[in-house]
Amino acid sequence: MKRARGFTLFEVLVALAIMAIALTALLRASALAADNSERLRLSMLASWEAQNRIETMKALGEWPDIGGTSGEVVLVEGAPALRWQRDVSDTPNPGFRRVVVRILAAGPEPYALAELTGFVRRPR
Repeated sequence: MKRARGFTLFEVLVALAIMAIALTALLRASALAADNSERLRLSMLASWEAQNRIETMKALGEWPDIGGTSGEVVLVEGAPALRWQRDVSDTPNPGFRRVVVRILAAGPEPYALAELTGFVRRPR
């Protein structure tokens, strides 16, 4: 008697189980990549905002008071507002001040998306 060729039902089910596990892992990896991409985008926008705040002070010739200020900024239309903090301190040279700008993520435990340090000079 000739034996029939082909796969048994058990072999097909094992192959389908392996495919399901592999596809689940692939979907998880793509979801993590998309999430990481969004975080990198937000971090880049936060860096631009911090740089814009320091460069605006330089362009306008501002001489900021020593201390800290803060506020909110919306980087992307429809996205939640982020917090910004600006800390100004003296330097050994009286003609310059050190400015640290932080852009913080919104939420119960805010963390810095970007932090930039710059120096502004006293207007003439």
